Amino acid sequence: MEEKNQGQKMMSANHKILMENRKKGSITGVMDVISFDLKEILLETSMGMLTIKGQDLKVTRLSVEKGEIDLTGQIESLTYTEVSSYAKKTEGFITRMFK
Repeated sequence: MEEKNQGQKMMSANHKILMENRKKGSITGVMDVISFDLKEILLETSMGMLTIKGQDLKVTRLSVEKGEIDLTGQIESLTYTEVSSYAKKTEGFITRMFK
């Protein structure tokens, strides 16, 4: 369930992470998939930016409508950051690139 308030996204969905033996994961409350490769998945969730690091990471199911994602691989770490700090880092990188 998503609401728009003065041009900003607000997610009212619950955010949950279920992990099985660090090999399989299921995450809800996903607003956007920013990037993914075999070693890192970057998600925007209702609780902030979530970086998942590991080996042979694969997104096996993605439901944008429901805000759910399933993944497999060797999960080594989960790290949360604020969305605003992620935006500042990205902006700095892009600015430096075009100088």
